Amino acid sequence: MGRRVGTIVLAALALPVVPALPALSPLHAFQDFHSLSSELVVLPVVVTDKHGGFVTDLPKDAFAVYDNGRRVPIDVFTSDDTPVTVGLVIDASGSMRSKIGEVIAAAMSFVRLSNPDDELFAIRFNDDVQPVTRDGGTVSLDDAGEIRHALLSIRPDGRTALYDGLIEALDRLDRATRPRKVLILISDGGDNVSKATRDAVLARARRSNASIYAVGLFDSADPDRNPRLLKQLARETGGERFLPASAGPMLAACERIAREIRAGYTLGYAPPDRDGAFHRVRVEVKPGDGRQVEVRTRPGYFAGGRATQP
Repeated sequence: MGRRVGTIVLAALALPVVPALPALSPLHAFQDFHSLSSELVVLPVVVTDKHGGFVTDLPKDAFAVYDNGRRVPIDVFTSDDTPVTVGLVIDASGSMRSKIGEVIAAAMSFVRLSNPDDELFAIRFNDDVQPVTRDGGTVSLDDAGEIRHALLSIRPDGRTALYDGLIEALDRLDRATRPRKVLILISDGGDNVSKATRDAVLARARRSNASIYAVGLFDSADPDRNPRLLKQLARETGGERFLPASAGPMLAACERIAREIRAGYTLGYAPPDRDGAFHRVRVEVKPGDGRQVEVRTRPGYFAGGRATQP
């Protein structure tokens, strides 16, 4: 039997084209991503086997990237644990009162399994949106005590400004210092007070280069629950949705997210066009030993517009 090819459409934010770069060693990959990520399409890619286990040993030549059907050279490649900026977005509405302890425990489990070079900011949303990490900024994930202190300050009450919370978090990620960006949303997916709309949030997510992981927590009788929105956010950004029914599965979901972030690949290439249009990107993965694999990441990206002459 022939080898199976794992294929997926994926993307990131396209910015000015740069000349092709030489292959980078894992040791220098993060430094180069940090300095060049504003000029590359940066692709976080997750590869799993048929049992759902992470496949982490593939070389660069196992990957092929196609931008709108045109094969493009992979300028930067690493399977190392590239540092990430993580935005933790927590529903602090009144419906979360009985669940907030479980949320904090699951979030701290994520922190313990993350790269200590990652950075994290946390915001909570109810009637409004407020940062909970120190000075509204980011905290190194090796500072577990500071993160726990910040999360313990959350007091669930009021209504649910989910859309406003997501817009704020995506804006903060745009200013983040790490080339890879992730949002972890813990909510029931409902909204009853935001100024932003559902369509605006989905459009904003598609234009970001963040992967969104959504953890849905709700009671069966909750009138505001919206698991479909959580699924859309994950699908449109190459993340994943989890619907844990109790504290144990919620803990497992956050641990799975931490392991997935650390087990993924990061690819970068110069965008072939700056036309302001939506580009579909296909990635083919061919393991040399014929393993069956699945690949997941973003479904597309909006290319930056052409620069204008003064």
